[in-house]
Amino acid sequence: MTSGQRYRFGSRNQARRSSRSMRQDMTNRRAFLLFGAASLVVSAGAARAQSATARASAFVNATGNKLVNVINSPGSPQERRQALAQIIDATVDVDGVAQFCLGRYWHQATPQQRQEYLAVFRDVLASSIGVRLGEYQGVRFTLGRAVPQGEDVKVDTTIVRPNNPPTNVQWVIGNAASDPRIVDMIAEGTSMRLTQRSDYASFLARNNQNIDALISAIRQQVQHNRASG
Repeated sequence: MTSGQRYRFGSRNQARRSSRSMRQDMTNRRAFLLFGAASLVVSAGAARAQSATARASAFVNATGNKLVNVINSPGSPQERRQALAQIIDATVDVDGVAQFCLGRYWHQATPQQRQEYLAVFRDVLASSIGVRLGEYQGVRFTLGRAVPQGEDVKVDTTIVRPNNPPTNVQWVIGNAASDPRIVDMIAEGTSMRLTQRSDYASFLARNNQNIDALISAIRQQVQHNRASG
């Protein structure tokens, strides 16, 4: 092999090594960029989760204090119910919870039935939340940890009522990152909306799926609660 041939052969080897080195560098850069992009996505997701969790905790703390202040107020039962209803309208996804509790029967209901059902459901909801927090003066609560769960955030609280053991209540907050709303309350492991849904389904099964009968029964329950309260 002549010197010229050795030079050309060496040049080709060097060119191939340079090409492999360049491809390796490009692969490393792409991997670095992909890793960086993935890290940014993960970091952004974690930041959003932290933001939603913090917002849900602050929301529950503020809402819980408002509810407890109403329950502990010296007003009449009627005044407390009205005040509770205002807080619930501002903090609870009433329509969403109402539809969930009615289940598949919501789609079977007429527009008039839906309107009547939503009207009485608000009163039932106020009563249910009042029961879980305590209906007597001297109620207080402490805020616990908040944990993301799917699209919702669960916030732990402990409710302390006079002459009763402490009650653990979880507040399930939907849309926590932008417009927090209460979608459920779980007292000692019992879900408010699941219990209500089961009760309504059982009633409708016993009454030929008569939605008007359910609305009438809910209305009677509300009137009974008002008379006894």
